[in-house]
Amino acid sequence: MAVHPRKDLDGVIHAPVRFSIVAALAVVDEVDFKTLAETIDVSDSAMSKHLSVLTEAGYIAPRKTFVGKFPRTYVSLTTAGRKAWERHVAALREIAGLTEP
Repeated sequence: MAVHPRKDLDGVIHAPVRFSIVAALAVVDEVDFKTLAETIDVSDSAMSKHLSVLTEAGYIAPRKTFVGKFPRTYVSLTTAGRKAWERHVAALREIAGLTEP
């Protein structure tokens, strides 16, 4: 019996806000916190919460720095995060019938 592709869906990534975060990060090397929050249209507190979950999973790497006197956080996908994203999207495509099993 074949394993259903839903088994390859990643529970960490599947939540809508985290899905949007990882999708946005998949097409850039790095992005700053504020730009990412504005891009996916979430509050700073929601962004912080979801970034914490993704960081704990090892899917993103935050980098803190200063621009002048102001702190700035940049975020990028880790290798593990990119692989998890690719598996997740492949599973969605298979479930939607867009690829061969």
